Amino acid sequence: MPKMNTKPASSKKMSAASKKVKAKPAVSSQKNGDEKIPPLHFPPGVLLGAHTSTSGGVSQSVIRAQACGFTAAQIFVKNNKQWFAPPLADAEIAQFRAARKASGIYFFAHNSYLVNLASQDAQMFATSVKAMTAELERAEALGLPFIVMHPGSHGGAGEEAGLRRIAQGLDEIVNATSGFRCRMALEITAGQGNALGYRLEHLSWLMENVRDEKRFGTCLDTAHLYAAGYNVKSREGYEETMAKVDKLLKTRSVLGLHLNDSKVPLGKRVDRHEHLGEGEIGLDCFKWIVQDARWASTPKVLETPKSEDMHEDVENLTKLASYLR
Repeated sequence: MPKMNTKPASSKKMSAASKKVKAKPAVSSQKNGDEKIPPLHFPPGVLLGAHTSTSGGVSQSVIRAQACGFTAAQIFVKNNKQWFAPPLADAEIAQFRAARKASGIYFFAHNSYLVNLASQDAQMFATSVKAMTAELERAEALGLPFIVMHPGSHGGAGEEAGLRRIAQGLDEIVNATSGFRCRMALEITAGQGNALGYRLEHLSWLMENVRDEKRFGTCLDTAHLYAAGYNVKSREGYEETMAKVDKLLKTRSVLGLHLNDSKVPLGKRVDRHEHLGEGEIGLDCFKWIVQDARWASTPKVLETPKSEDMHEDVENLTKLASYLR
């Protein structure tokens, strides 16, 4: 195993009303103060949006995303605070797939934060493999192209032991889901605590040490990159980081991008998201991303704090409108 370079480098809870099956009115009819918030309108081919609630049923996420004008959206395929969930009903699967197709929105998923494939505890590891397998089955049933996942935390066992454990778990999941089209996208992390994946080398090593690399991809998160020590705030640092991404992971492996500003300074290794332009990174990084030909066809979504009507998502993405070509 190659020597790793280890130098440094949440959303509000929905109210009870949001749990009703009926989706909220379109954002264009919602108000922020006294002003109505119009839905977004992006140029053809631009894939931008935000993580979107599935409250009331997974198909409700399509209604919410459409109301905001998203062209891309990320969802949880089950309650992310629970290990397992009842199977999706065939009718709900069909409704989501039909609504998603009609909308033209690019949907993908994020797994539960409970999953920890790096755990050295036999029961935790086995449960994580089983839970991730179940989430992949749900994503496959919904016709989603990939599901983002954090690699895991080694819990003090060390990075080498943790990475080998993750590779073992990923292989077991692939074996249990033979023939699936849905891929797993390993996400760069902030490196908080014993979390792995905060170096691009970690993701590269995992991609090289799983048995079926075709089943995997990666996901870049700007807040995580910055907190992990990658200075995407400066133009020079942005270009150096993306060159390293291409060298270690290959640009084509990046299946999705999370656009998040960071509440914490460079290299702090704490995972705290902020609205675009209101954190330590600033707006320039996001301008470079949406204008970067490397990411022209890559779906890009927010994971920033929001209220029930999602007007903050619309406001954040509106900041990028003038940069779109």
